[in-house]
Amino acid sequence: MDPMVSLLIFAFFVLIIGASMLIANRVLALRRPKPEKLIAYECGVDPSGDARIPFHVKFYLIALIFLIFDVEIVFLYPWAVVFEELGWFGFVEILIFVLMLFGAYLYALSEGGLKWE
Repeated sequence: MDPMVSLLIFAFFVLIIGASMLIANRVLALRRPKPEKLIAYECGVDPSGDARIPFHVKFYLIALIFLIFDVEIVFLYPWAVVFEELGWFGFVEILIFVLMLFGAYLYALSEGGLKWE
């Protein structure tokens, strides 16, 4: 069977299952709206103040640093799978990649990007 045909069949079944779940939820779900459920938060505390409070830039920096080092794993895993086929070229290539990431880590550390205050 052609891979494209099997992909289309899979996509069709995914769409059918997803749509049937949404329809089943709409038909079978209990609807008991209460005033408490209609407010912005259901944590037990009435919302007070503006929701648009400013966050310190440090939160965003730490999130970006996490993403950078998390994406590293996305590149390291496939490399590890084909490590023996790549030989020395693959080893040197990943060594340069890891050294660049280590340099980025040292830069973030020296700039205080990892200090939580």
